[in-house]
Amino acid sequence: MKTVVFDLDGTLADTSGDLIAAANTCFRDLGMGDLLDPAKDQGTALRGGRAMLTLGFERAEGVADPTKIDAQYPLLLKAYAKDIDRHTVMYPGAVAAVERLLAAGYKTAICTNKPEGLAQELMTRLGVRDLFGALIGADTLPTRKPSPDPYFAAVKAAGGEGHASLLVGDTKTDRDTARAANVPSLLVTFGPQGLDAVCDLAPEAFLDHFDDLDAAVQQLIG
Repeated sequence: MKTVVFDLDGTLADTSGDLIAAANTCFRDLGMGDLLDPAKDQGTALRGGRAMLTLGFERAEGVADPTKIDAQYPLLLKAYAKDIDRHTVMYPGAVAAVERLLAAGYKTAICTNKPEGLAQELMTRLGVRDLFGALIGADTLPTRKPSPDPYFAAVKAAGGEGHASLLVGDTKTDRDTARAANVPSLLVTFGPQGLDAVCDLAPEAFLDHFDDLDAAVQQLIG
């Protein structure tokens, strides 16, 4: 079966607001105040917790001490888990686009570098978990993206076949994962940095809006 695999953060949903809030909780607890800006630092947030901690410590101390990042990372995850869906929203048209794929006979799955438990919880709270036949997170397997292993695991768990699949994502990690798996990548341009963030990554196609997903998938894998 033909399968469309989606990244989560920055692809299906804008999770940046809740991620930044969790990171700022850590910085406030350290007496540093809110070091990250919900608007200006969206791009960093969508690269994950360690990227946010690195940026905050660089702003406050001029350097990001790996030991401090390691100490704060589990605290960030704890804060994020407590308030995971206050600001998070699915991108416009995402739900309808996935529903159209399912109606057309495609399998769908999520392959994310967010810890699996958090990803499952978020998708459930947003009411969209049932739209995806599988969800593979950063800690589901011993390896994570850009290794192709979690990608193929997502395809298989959804009931699809790797050679008839593609990855929809928003970062170099997603592009590299698709290349490692020898499948097409479709990179979104509606993230906080727009087309500039992905234009040099040379995916097989770009996606400007989820309204265009059907045509792009048809073109890439039929």
